[in-house]
Amino acid sequence: MFNLSNLEKMIDDYTDDLLRLAFYYVKDLQAAEDIVQEAFIKFYEAQNRYEEQGVLKAYLKKLTVNKSLDYLRSWNYRKVSMQNKLVALTKGKRSDHLVKKDEQTLIGDAILELPLKQREVLLYFYFEEWTIAEIATFLSIPQSTVKTRLRRGKELLRPKLEGIEWEVLMHE
Repeated sequence: MFNLSNLEKMIDDYTDDLLRLAFYYVKDLQAAEDIVQEAFIKFYEAQNRYEEQGVLKAYLKKLTVNKSLDYLRSWNYRKVSMQNKLVALTKGKRSDHLVKKDEQTLIGDAILELPLKQREVLLYFYFEEWTIAEIATFLSIPQSTVKTRLRRGKELLRPKLEGIEWEVLMHE
């Protein structure tokens, strides 16, 4: 059982990683914060069912991914997504293109525009620096599927990042 001080330490230790992970999925900071909070609450409420067969961080990441996927399937997400698209259409006509984004922001934006299957493996592989085997285990898919998703993700990124020298796209 986790007491309050253990829980506080766990939250301090894992919040940043879980928040980044949730954001990779939902592309909304506020929603990502809510998801991480829900994951901690779910863990706390069901902690007597948690068996320390593996690493706590991996368990919390799996909870966060599941909560993120639940959010992406929710009606609220679809409604907010549609509203954001409508706002972007009206702002796009009036926006000032004088502000130039740096390359890191452009790369991050391009990755966040990818379909979820390609986005998640790229993020785990290049930003979290997981191995193909770790990603396959975490997502419960074959390693060959991870490799295919990595390749397709890079193929989808290449035209979006034309002119940007990101070493991932340069080494094939």
